[in-house]
Formats: sequence, C-alpha cells, structure tokens
Amino acid sequence: MPISRRALAAAVTALVLPLSACGSGGGGGGSTDASGKVEGDITFQTWNLRANFKDYFDGLIGDFEKKYPGTHVKWVDQPAEGYADKISADAAGGTLPDVVNVSPDLVAPLAKAGLAMDLDKAAGKYKGEYLPGAWASHQVPGMSGTYAFPWYLNTGPMFYNKALFKKAGLDPEQPPKTYDQLFTDAVRMARTSGGKVATLANIPTIEDFGRYGASLMSKDGTGFTFNDAKGVELLTKYKELYDAKGLDAQALNATPESAGKEFLTQAVAMNPGSALDLDNFKKQAPSLYKNIGITDQITNTGHVNMYVMGVMVNSRTKHTPAAVAFAHYVTDAEHQMSFAKKVAIFPSTAGSLDDPYFTKEDGTDETRVRIAAAKSLKNAVNYTPVLFSDQMKTALRNEVGKALQGKQSAKAALDNAVTACDRLLKQQG
Repeated sequence: MPISRRALAAAVTALVLPLSACGSGGGGGGSTDASGKVEGDITFQTWNLRANFKDYFDGLIGDFEKKYPGTHVKWVDQPAEGYADKISADAAGGTLPDVVNVSPDLVAPLAKAGLAMDLDKAAGKYKGEYLPGAWASHQVPGMSGTYAFPWYLNTGPMFYNKALFKKAGLDPEQPPKTYDQLFTDAVRMARTSGGKVATLANIPTIEDFGRYGASLMSKDGTGFTFNDAKGVELLTKYKELYDAKGLDAQALNATPESAGKEFLTQAVAMNPGSALDLDNFKKQAPSLYKNIGITDQITNTGHVNMYVMGVMVNSRTKHTPAAVAFAHYVTDAEHQMSFAKKVAIFPSTAGSLDDPYFTKEDGTDETRVRIAAAKSLKNAVNYTPVLFSDQMKTALRNEVGKALQGKQSAKAALDNAVTACDRLLKQQG
C-alpha cells in the first residue's frame, strides 16, 4: 500500500468539480434509502490492495454473497499510480464504481459534485459503531453530511533517544508531552550539547498547528484560519527554537527520510516513526536501539493526529441497499479487526482498540509500537483539513521557512500562507 495518498487529490479536484453543476452539490444525486432488499450486482474498487491481500478480499466478498444470496460483488483493484486520475475519469464518464476506497481529501470533491452518498442519511444507524473522530473525518467543511464509512486508521508514536535526554540532564523516563515541555527540553538539550544536538528535525506542518490548538479552517469551509493567535504563538516558539539550535539546521529542507536519518545517526533526539523504524534501528544503529524510548505525539489538545482511509458509496448506484450494506460489511468491527491482523493498520470501530491484540505486550518491537499507537488513537483527530492540498502545504512550508530565517515575522508568514491557501481554495471551486 502506498504510504502517502493525499497528493493524488489534485487530479480529482481538477476533473470532478466541474461535475457539480449536474450533481446535487449536497451529497448525492440518487436515493439514500438503504432500507430495501439487499440484492443486485455492485462493483467494489480498492486502492493497490490486490497484490498483498487477494485471499482476504476474495473471502470477504464470498462471505457477503453467502449472507445476501441475491448479490454479486465485482472487485476491481487499481494501482497507486494514477488512482486519482482513474476516479476522475470514472466520475466524468458516469462509470464510478458503486463502492470506492477513498481518503478524505479524495472524497471531498466527489461530495461537492454530488457523487458521494451522504451516509448520515443512508446509514446513520451505524454511526455509533465507529470512533467519533473517524466518522467525522469524511465530513466536508461547508457541507452537512458524512461521505464515507471510516475504514482503517494509522498513526505513529514519537521515538526519543533516552541517552541524549540523560546527557542533557533530562529525565529519560519523562519525555515531553506538550509543546511547552518540548520547547523547554529542546532548548536545554541544545545548550548542554553546545548546539550539536537538536531535538527535532522538521519544521511545523498543518498537523502541528492543529495539535497545538490553533484553529485551522472556518466551519463553512470558505477560508483557513491557522494565522490565529495560537498559530502565531507556535511559529514564534519554533523561531526561538531554531535560533537556539534546538531545531536541526537542515530542517528547512528536510524530508521524512532525511529526518529519519538524522535521528538514526543520533543528531536529533526525537522523531516520529513506526515499527518498521524500530527494526531498522536494531539492524543499523544498535546503540540507538538500546536507548530508544516510545511516547505519544506532542499535543496541547490531548488528541493525536491520525490518518484515515474510507469506503464511499456512489450516490448514483442503482443498488443503494446492497452498496451501503457492503460498504458497512467491509468496515464493520469484525472485518476491520481481521484486516488489522494482516497489515500494520488500526480499526476505526469503537471498542476494537481494546482487543488484547492492541493492549497485550509480547516482548516484540512490533507489538510495542502497535500498543502505543492504538492507545493514542481512541480519541485521535485527522487534523489535516480535507480541502488542504499539496500546493497549500508547499505555500505554508515556504512562509514558515522565511519566518524561521528571520525574513518576516511569524504573524506575517502565517497571514501570507493563509492568503495563498485561500486563493488556491477558490481555484478548487
């Protein structure tokens, strides 16, 4: 499965939004009545899953068809490359499958075009089966309704280097939990190391502003608001951290890969990661591995960031009861749990994260990270606004970089970023 799918939204936005003139624009051009008999032929489209999970989906579909003898599900799996273009072409040509694997940023333009069914209307009775934050993740600012069932979730804890914390005179068993604690510890580490050890290798992203407590977007979806007092406060503190050398010198140009390398070589003390990273540490950096600490993401809100995948129902489906029933079947607690045991993801269904699989230690690295992540996901939030595009991410990054370098104030940087993002938002339609 691809690691990042958000970049694919641009093609959908460009090609699908013009369809809103012929759609309802409010969440579906077809019936949302799913109360009828579950029968008929439907098509289910996934996103780069067949190669590794063919047996799982063949079994799931077979079980569904046995439960509802009058149904037939055709499974279509698309490659990661060009997935958004494929959705766009199908939407434009009227051949969008009945049930579609989407991310929140891909469902937004389809919802605006009236092609995504409002599940608050069609399947509201199932809402309580899912974590509140997961159900809300496929809602679109400025529109009422929910436009996909939440499927699997992902997140990652923060790794930290206990040896570096101890060397700086910090308690290695008490890593920072809030941004204030983070900045205090980071300045101390920079000073005690003579500027040789930074705590972080990344500049703040939109998720950081959300975790800090800044407002990110207006409720009606017409503009961004991360230039509020909280947003300015966060960037000001990052500027102070940058000046104190608590932020890695290469942070302005860092990628997840380069930031990971800085942590691996023990040039920085904290970095987000996954179980795959732990295995890498064990093989490539044994001295780091023996001193590794695992903690929650830094947050002032008490809610970590999560990434969520969903299953959308085409509002134009000719078999609403069957399409809704199947989308729910794919994402119900039983099937999410079985899927989570095959791949490193987490179920979005309420109560599933209390399963021993996500709570009981067995001494392995994979389980250590899985338990830490699962614990934090119960009340996690998808902070990235569904309308926040890659172009907007670049605009924010550029302005933040100028502020950190002292070329403009934190307030001016965020004002400029909001202006640029609002302009891009209007271009989306």
